[in-house]
Amino acid sequence: MRNHREIGNQFEDVAAAYLEDVGYVILERNYRDRLGEIDIVAKDGRDFVFVEVKYRMNLEKGDPAEAVHVQKQRKIRNVARGYLYRHHLGEDVPCRFDVVAILGQEIRLIKDAF
Repeated sequence: MRNHREIGNQFEDVAAAYLEDVGYVILERNYRDRLGEIDIVAKDGRDFVFVEVKYRMNLEKGDPAEAVHVQKQRKIRNVARGYLYRHHLGEDVPCRFDVVAILGQEIRLIKDAF
């Protein structure tokens, strides 16, 4: 049986390929700092996009998008702020937070999710 990290990596690969297919340019994957991690950092046109990927095999544990709760959103925002700072990008740089929710074989992109 595979561990959660291996499964997560597999579906992050799926999400990255999907995002590239719809025109995103992937800048980084699994960006980490002391505050946490962002699954995918990408550009969509002028926008920097910080993407959280969530997978569920079925609805038994709820919709995958629901797993991006308020505390998770706060953590992602803080890590994104650090990313912008470390890359010498001001907080006025256009950016947004998307979620890729994968349920079984269905992929949903939720732009500007929070």
